[in-house]
Amino acid sequence: MTALTRRDFAKAACASSAFAATAATSKPPNVVLIYCDDLGYGDLGVYGSAIKTPNLDRMAGEGVRFTQFYSANPVCSPSRAALLTGRYPTRVGVPRVLFPYDKTGLPDSETTIAQMLKPQGYKTMCVGKWHLGHLPQFLPTSRGFDSYFGIPYSNDMSPRWLMRDTQVIEEQATLETLTPRYTEQAVQFIERSQGNPFFLYMPHTYPHIPLGASAKFRGKSPQGIYGDVVQELDWSVGQILDTLKRRGLDRDTLVMFSSDNGPWFQGSPGKLRGRKGMTWEGGVRVPFIARFPGRIPRGVTQNGVAGTVDILPTIAQLCGSNKPAKPLDGIDIWPLLSGRQQTLDREMLLYFDEWNVQCARLGKWKLHVARYNNVTYSPAPAGGRLNLPLPAPELYDLSTDVDESFDVAAENPQVVKDMLARLEGMVATFPQEVQQAWTTTRARQVAPTATGAVPRLKPN
Repeated sequence: MTALTRRDFAKAACASSAFAATAATSKPPNVVLIYCDDLGYGDLGVYGSAIKTPNLDRMAGEGVRFTQFYSANPVCSPSRAALLTGRYPTRVGVPRVLFPYDKTGLPDSETTIAQMLKPQGYKTMCVGKWHLGHLPQFLPTSRGFDSYFGIPYSNDMSPRWLMRDTQVIEEQATLETLTPRYTEQAVQFIERSQGNPFFLYMPHTYPHIPLGASAKFRGKSPQGIYGDVVQELDWSVGQILDTLKRRGLDRDTLVMFSSDNGPWFQGSPGKLRGRKGMTWEGGVRVPFIARFPGRIPRGVTQNGVAGTVDILPTIAQLCGSNKPAKPLDGIDIWPLLSGRQQTLDREMLLYFDEWNVQCARLGKWKLHVARYNNVTYSPAPAGGRLNLPLPAPELYDLSTDVDESFDVAAENPQVVKDMLARLEGMVATFPQEVQQAWTTTRARQVAPTATGAVPRLKPN
């Protein structure tokens, strides 16, 4: 797989122009969004893993693979809230992971992708892990989905209900059968939705722990149970793609595949630093593959920066839907998907730890302003000293330092100053909790000098 060549770019531009000219008269496309839980950036064959993922590798070969695609948050519930609304989780009131004892969820004042598509006549289904509230008013069937089959939160939470719509059909879901049962439900939905445009949202339970694989895959991977689980997820993707082709829906359907955050205890972030719960690249940079025969060029590696907040506005443009009334943080990335452009002008991408802004990404630069390590997801630093608000912002050039090893803030004071100014302006548009957390973070930091340079604290 290669980066976009001039010839590929020209072909993609022509194809995209032709698509734009006929979009108004053609029927809306189907959309399939497959979303894994805790799958690392380095866990697929096409991203360098030793785990065999032939179906996802084939999907990338028939479409586009992103190298710089980001979750808005390195943990479960917030990342899903951003994905489904196109807005940062701190804007929509889901700043942290939800638990079975919580009585809250994604507020009904927010519009999901499914709710946005319903006026266009879309059939909609959610199959898998929801994790945006388990009470009836927060479940998928109250958020634009015609039907639901899955576990309402993570599989390590109790009780591990398996639900159909709003009814509990198993008090303790059997882990070993989850992926094949999800796949069966998804295939059946595609088959019964023919004649209507449809949106299938398939947030898999795995590879979140505890892990479970069916007898067909258990013990088949040299990488142990984690490899078994990922290979079964790959099989599931193959079943979806085969069903679309068999039913003649292949060229009418946009299929997207990604993950909610980086890997937890197992799995690989590739060459990236950090894991789940951290806003180092390994916690927030995730795989993203998209396939739409005839509309997305084949075998392209896209290096443009994009994220899960961009999915809703992109689907809105593609499907001719009205965007939600509330301002979006995401942008339409169809020019990247279709190959018309290799970069897009956009506002900084932000990464949060609950209400705290931790990092900002602008072009090749990533600015770290805080590091609130969460020992739930990662061990505390040696000696038990948490970093908390950094003594001063750290700057990394991701074009040359993908593992964030070399802080270049002192050499680029103007970049730091400009990004902090942008960040100040953006924070002012967020809820009060974010603004207060930002004020606290900045108050603990060393102020820049009059020239804009950020002083370094002496080591203890």
